[in-house]
Order: sequence, then C-alpha cells, then structure tokens
Amino acid sequence: MVSFGSISTRRSVYFALVVSVGLSPFTAAAARPADDEKFSLSLGLFITDRESDTRVDASGGSSGTVVDLENDLGLDSTDSVFRVDGYYRFAKKHRFDFSVFDLSRRASKMIQRDIEWNGTMFPIDIVVDSDFDLTIYKAAYTWVFLQRESGYLGLTAGLYIADFGNTVSAPMLGEREIAAATAPLPVFGLRGERRFSEAWSFRASGEFFVLEYGDFDGSLYDLYLGLDYQVMDHMAVGIGINSVGMDIGVTKPNATGNLDWRYDGGLIFLKFDF
Repeated sequence: MVSFGSISTRRSVYFALVVSVGLSPFTAAAARPADDEKFSLSLGLFITDRESDTRVDASGGSSGTVVDLENDLGLDSTDSVFRVDGYYRFAKKHRFDFSVFDLSRRASKMIQRDIEWNGTMFPIDIVVDSDFDLTIYKAAYTWVFLQRESGYLGLTAGLYIADFGNTVSAPMLGEREIAAATAPLPVFGLRGERRFSEAWSFRASGEFFVLEYGDFDGSLYDLYLGLDYQVMDHMAVGIGINSVGMDIGVTKPNATGNLDWRYDGGLIFLKFDF
C-alpha cells in the first residue's frame, strides 16, 4: 500500500505551486476591487484517471486479496462525471466551501487469478461482476488571514467524506459479497486566489490529512489548480486540475480492509457568482 509519505515528485510539484500561487497576490499590484459576491456555484465535467487497490477481509478471519480494481476486475480507469463545487462567504474573511461528485463504476470480467473477497474465494477463469460505488462530499471552512484587492490567502479546515461500497459477485457460483463504509476524514490546508486582470484569475488549494481514529486510519492529500475567465457579470468559464490520493484502513463489522485510491483529473466548468 502507498503511504502518505510516498507522494510522487509530480504531486509535490503541484503542492509547491499551490503555496507559491497562494502567496503571490500579496507581492503584486491590485488587479481589480475585491468581489462582493457572497455565493458561488460551479458546474463542471470532471475527467478522471484513476488507480484503485482494495482489500476486503473476512469478518474476524484472514486477510483478503489486494485487488487492482482496474486491471483485475475491469473497472474503467478513465471516466467523465458531473461535479458541483461552490462556496458561501458569510463574512468578509470567512467562507464555507463544498464539492459533490460521484465516481461509481461497474464492470464484468473473467478474472485471471484467484481472488479472496470478504471471506469468499473467486477462482481463476470465472466471470465476476463488480460494482464500486463511491460518492465524494467535501466541506471546508476557510479563514482568510491575508487579503488584498488582487487576491487572498486562507487557512482551511473541513471534512473529506468518502461514501463507498463494493459488491463482487459470480453468478455461475451463486456467490455475492458486499462491503460498505463511510469515511469522514478531517483535512487541513491552504486556499488562495490571484486575480491577474478584470477577466482572469487563478485559484489553488492544498488539503491534507493523516490520522488514526476509531474504526479508520489513513492519509489523504487533495491538490487543486484552476484558471477562471470572466465572460460576463456573474459568470465565468474555467479549467482546472485536481490530484487526490487516499489510503484508508477500515475495521467495522460490515467492512474490514484497506482502500488505496488515487485520481488525477481535469475539470471544465461554468462558474456563477451571486
């Protein structure tokens, strides 16, 4: 499994960019007055490239097989999903950010090796149907500790909630195994924006988590870079990239195992400010 300390060089570069972009507004001249909008909503198409290793153990028994969901079970590694992001600024230096998107996938494949899943053995050369349901909810409070007319820099604290469920079945054997859990992971980080002109602005954020608590333990990083272009009053178009890595261990009555999951995605969106 990949630990939090093994983030790739490319993702470390992303984080360096996040920090530098966040600090840059305060060394540049003001581009335009600060926005008066209190609410922002982005509707976008999220194009993801994913890698997912999952292990589901038998309840109180032996460890299951570490399964590469894309290679072993045939789940799509690339997919496009609808995504909603936004924020509500309830005071000059205080805002609430949120995101929602669904990364669920389904596949059917003849497996090329024996797989033990939740205590059931699925033998080689049997057709296995798999559902991997995953919905992401993100919520964070941001306190803006540095603010200029050209942008801001803030500290964030919030939750990255992964609601996931796995179903693996082999109709020919009459076997069906289900595992589900909801992992609310606390995250902390930085969020910033730099406005270059009346029309162009650059946004970035980096959020992180390392913790062992209750039924869950693991780590997470979530990095975002985006460029917005204001096409008219209260509406902008934009592009962005989002890189996320999650390594979660779960010990619950209905789900015991590990999820090592990563995605890198491009985002195209419309942003509305009110």
